[in-house]
Amino acid sequence: MASDRVVGLLERSDPSHLKPWDTTEPQEAGEVMTSYLMDCRRKQKLMCQQLCVLDDMLKLLGGLDSAEQFLRETCPPNPGSEARITWKALKTEYQEQVEELEHLMGTLGKRMGDLQNKRQTVETLLIALDKKREECKEKQRIAAKQQQRAVKQINLQLEESLQTAQNALRVCEKRLSKLRSDVDEQLTHVADWTVIIHRLQNVLTVTQTKMQYKLLLASPSELCLELLPRSTEQSLHPLCLSVTMTCDDIFHLQVFQGTAGVLEESVEGPVRELNAALLEVTQRYISQGDMLAEIQTLHSRFAIDWCPAKRLLIFLKSATIVCHLKLDEGYPSSGQARLLSVRKDGHLLDVDTMQPPVVNPALTDWLEFLSSNPAF
Repeated sequence: MASDRVVGLLERSDPSHLKPWDTTEPQEAGEVMTSYLMDCRRKQKLMCQQLCVLDDMLKLLGGLDSAEQFLRETCPPNPGSEARITWKALKTEYQEQVEELEHLMGTLGKRMGDLQNKRQTVETLLIALDKKREECKEKQRIAAKQQQRAVKQINLQLEESLQTAQNALRVCEKRLSKLRSDVDEQLTHVADWTVIIHRLQNVLTVTQTKMQYKLLLASPSELCLELLPRSTEQSLHPLCLSVTMTCDDIFHLQVFQGTAGVLEESVEGPVRELNAALLEVTQRYISQGDMLAEIQTLHSRFAIDWCPAKRLLIFLKSATIVCHLKLDEGYPSSGQARLLSVRKDGHLLDVDTMQPPVVNPALTDWLEFLSSNPAF
């Protein structure tokens, strides 16, 4: 067993492990120096190993008491194995850290590149921002100059407008003073004309009081009149008339029924015959004065409807009773008032038994009798 240990130590210290330096190969100076240094390093490591083996052998032999002890003891473990394992572990850890550091360096380099790109982008943006700022400042300066020019122009225009307005105001003041003087002069004339108007109104009132016509409306081509029959004893309603004149000196006289109860008619003729036509209408209206006055009075007492064309008077006693009365020509002086029919709920009633308790009853008697008759 001791021989085995000696053999192991000799094998590790065998000089055949050394590689001789062949100087016959042609090499460059740098390569030769590199190879030489590597060979020297290898030799130094081998010599260190041999010295360690020798040191271990000396320690082993120094610790033996006799040769028999050397032969009986087992082969000691490989010296330096624990340190070598620790060294390899440290070397592996170092290589891993180196690889990690290289990886981190690569990542850092990539990030540095990204940061550099971003920095360039930011610098480009800053340059563009500076340009924009300068452009904005330039635009602001230009806008300020333009605004100043515009303000100056507006001020000039305002001054011109103010001057024009002041000139116009002076002219207006002159005109106003002239107008005031004219107004004062006209007011003097107005006072005189007012006195004349009052006098004319008094004359017109007296004239209208005595006249039988009242003018309602006057235009270049049309007159609207009311016929006022003041010479009669009856209180007749005014009769409305309309006179229209054409360019050919032709008049058109229209008589309206209104509340007077006359027959609506129209008369045409030359303007020179207008007075005669008005006089004829007035006389016709007055000739029927008694009958029309009675009918006009009855309008306020009874629900009646007068049809002058048929000389028919319709009396509405109630919602279901309707009476028809006929007035003869010349009524009330030479004609009579007759009851024609009475309808109740659409049916005719016998009128032979209906007679007022007077002889030759007038229209008023008939209406009072019909309104107070309880038979229907």
